[in-house]
Amino acid sequence: MELAVFLIFGVAALVSSIVVIAHRNPVYATMSLVVTLVSTAVLFVLLGSPFLAVLQVLLYTGAILVLFLFVIMLLNLGRERGAPRRTSPQAWIVVTLALVFAGTVARLFLDGHAASTVPALRPGYVSLRAISEQLFSTYLLPFEIIGLLLLVAVVAASWVARRADDPAAGGSAEEPR
Repeated sequence: MELAVFLIFGVAALVSSIVVIAHRNPVYATMSLVVTLVSTAVLFVLLGSPFLAVLQVLLYTGAILVLFLFVIMLLNLGRERGAPRRTSPQAWIVVTLALVFAGTVARLFLDGHAASTVPALRPGYVSLRAISEQLFSTYLLPFEIIGLLLLVAVVAASWVARRADDPAAGGSAEEPR
């Protein structure tokens, strides 16, 4: 039963994360990211860490993605404009790196090293006390920096949206009648 749940949500996370990257509509990409994060939360439950699963759903899916959708709607981003298709050097680099990554993962599975290098889960790894001690001691500065970066991103998106609507700044807003 556990293997079936793992396979269902693992495939769902994989497919929806590919949709996040490949889809041209930012709203659909963000909704696919919701599916990815919820599937990851289920995988956390299977690992024996229900606290991290709840944090995944509440913080990332509930708060940050709502913020993403708010910014997307605020900026009124629609479908990406269809540009003529050209193969850029960046596309070739991405394909090459994807093949290297796939080869590395395949080699790990074929050699059997993947199962031997995974540490055993102990209650100390997934307990609320251990996570909170790490979060508020070792990782306090990165945690606060990420919060500050999210705040700056929202303020910048609001400023860009307001500048675009300001006729004095050369925006595209219509004149009042």
